[in-house]
Amino acid sequence: MTAVDNTPVGAGTAGPDRGTSASGPRPTRRRRPSNLLLGLAGLTGLLAVVQILPATPLVSARYLPPATEILAALVDLLGEGRFWVALGDTLTAWAIGLAIAVGAGIALGVLIGTVPLLRALTASTVEFLRPIPSVALIPLAVLLYGTGIESTLLLVVYAAFWQVLVQVLYGVQDVDPVADETARSYGLGTWARVRHVVWPTALPYVMTGVRLAAAVALVLAITAELVIGAPGLGNRIAVAQTSGAVPLMYALVVVTGLLGVAINLVARAVERRALSWHQSMRGEVIV
Repeated sequence: MTAVDNTPVGAGTAGPDRGTSASGPRPTRRRRPSNLLLGLAGLTGLLAVVQILPATPLVSARYLPPATEILAALVDLLGEGRFWVALGDTLTAWAIGLAIAVGAGIALGVLIGTVPLLRALTASTVEFLRPIPSVALIPLAVLLYGTGIESTLLLVVYAAFWQVLVQVLYGVQDVDPVADETARSYGLGTWARVRHVVWPTALPYVMTGVRLAAAVALVLAITAELVIGAPGLGNRIAVAQTSGAVPLMYALVVVTGLLGVAINLVARAVERRALSWHQSMRGEVIV
């Protein structure tokens, strides 16, 4: 009978040096470029395309100026006081509308989700109202509030509210019934169960809803300002377009795009911070 060697691998013997093997040095793993570098490369390519296209017969420079003219208009724009006022108006409408939508969505979502009777009574209403495009409410907003910031808030709140509410309902529905029954057996009241059982389960859904609502709120804020004429970046874009200031118009569009990227990065950072304990974030690598 052959004896079995139970000695752990490498015990009592000197193993090969790290990075080498019996057949020679191990191949070095090639490092993949970071997402930041890839993003910068894509942005550089886009700028190159915008710079070249106006010089070709495909696009007229009258409607798409070269990237250099757009960037020059953007630099000039940053020195205007009116630009910063418009940016502040847009961010104010966005922040207030998002705060109202998130607060109402979380409160109603937890209430409806934890009371089966309310869930049954409101299911058809939610499914009917949720698909209605917020843009379809523009005539109503103008009729009620004119071109003031209230019109923008109405559209922003309506659009962002459903993003949060639906996610919260999914999160509450995902609560483990065994954990809920265990909490009941230990005598926990409704508020205690919501705090210790429902909320930890629903929080990942809540953060997803907040992140989606933040992006949707910005889109609706710009749209309302563009169509209704409410003060903000959208209004400045409309004025630049009607006055024939094409480079300025594109510069303002670039600002709205950068604003959207910044909001998304902030929302991602807040989500990672709030869910640092969650398993979905433990393996996430931030590049």
